[in-house]
Amino acid sequence: MDRRFFLSKILKGTTIFTLFPGVFNDNSMGKTSLADHPVVISSANGETAVSTAMNLLVQGSDPLDAVIAGVNKVEDDPEELTVGLGGLPNEAGIVQLDASVMHGPTHNAGAVAALEGIRNPSKVAKLVMERSDHVLLVGEGAQDFAKAHGFTVEDLLTEKSRKIWLYWKETLNNNDDWLPPENEKLDEELRKFFNVHGTITCCALDANNDLAGVTTTSGLSFKMPGRVGDSPIPGAGLYVDNAVGAVGSTGRGEANLKNLSCYQAVEFMRQGLHPGEACIKVCQRIVEHTHLPSLKNKKGQPNFNVKFYALKKNGEYGGASIYEGGEFWVTDREGQRKEKMAYLYRR
Repeated sequence: MDRRFFLSKILKGTTIFTLFPGVFNDNSMGKTSLADHPVVISSANGETAVSTAMNLLVQGSDPLDAVIAGVNKVEDDPEELTVGLGGLPNEAGIVQLDASVMHGPTHNAGAVAALEGIRNPSKVAKLVMERSDHVLLVGEGAQDFAKAHGFTVEDLLTEKSRKIWLYWKETLNNNDDWLPPENEKLDEELRKFFNVHGTITCCALDANNDLAGVTTTSGLSFKMPGRVGDSPIPGAGLYVDNAVGAVGSTGRGEANLKNLSCYQAVEFMRQGLHPGEACIKVCQRIVEHTHLPSLKNKKGQPNFNVKFYALKKNGEYGGASIYEGGEFWVTDREGQRKEKMAYLYRR
C-alpha cells in the first residue's frame, strides 16, 4: 500500500474517523439519505436505471420490481455492450448472459447463468426465484425455463458487437488464417470498445425500509464459452440482507467468487461500518488474497479492478474500488447525481 492516514468524514452531523491505507476522494465514503424516502444506487452505466427505479418506488412499487425495471432499460439498449442485447459475446461469438436478484423482505433469490437468446436475464432470474424451487438455472435449462414462461429467443449479437468480436478474433493469433482489415479501414467508432469489461448493478431502499438488488451482465468479453462470473452468484456479485443492507459489484468476477465479496461487505455493515468503509475493507481483503503472480502488476498490486456499491437500511450509501476513477449513480430526496468512489490505489 502506498500510504496510511486518517480520513475524517462528516455524515449528517456525525464525524467518522477511519484508518485505511490508500487514497480517498473528498466524497469517497458516500452520504446518508433520509431513511423515510427511497434511495437507489447503481453503477456508472446506471443513469437510466436509477431514475426508472425511483419513479416506480415513489408510486409504491416493490423495490425488486423497481430495480429490475431499471436495469431492463440498459439490457434493452443495443448500444450498451456490457449487458443484454448487444452485449459482447464469448470467444465463439455467442452472447451468454448472467444475472441475479435478491428480495430483502423474503430473503429470496434467483439467478441465471450462461443464458443465450434472452435479452432480459434479470427478468428470468426473478421468475426462477418466484416460480421454481431453485435459485440458479444455467445454459440450456435456463433458456428452456424462460421459453416456458413466454420469453422469445432472439439473436443478441448486434452488428456493432459482431464487428468488435470479429476484429478481436482476427488479431488474436498471428499464426492462424484469420486476417484483420488494414488499420485505416477499421471502423474508428469500434476501437474504444476493445477489452470492454462491464456489468450493471442496482440496489434500492423503499419508503418502508425494505431492500432489494439486481446484478446483470454479458460477462467478460470474449470469455471461454460457459464461463460464469460473480454476477449470478448470491453473495459474490450481489447480496441483500433486509436487516442490514444491499451490495452489488462490477469488475473482475473471479475475485468476488473467491472472496464472497458482497456478502462480506454486508457483514461489515452489520458490524457497524458505513457502506463506503465496508466497500473499502472488501477491496483490501481482495488485495490481501491476491497471491498469483499472473494477477499482479510490477508493484505487486492487483492488475485488475473491482468496484462495490453499498446501501444500508438506515439510508447510508457509498462505493469503493481498488483503483481510482470509479463513479456511481444515486438518487434520493436530494435528486439524482453521479458521485465518485473511494479507492485504494492511484493508477
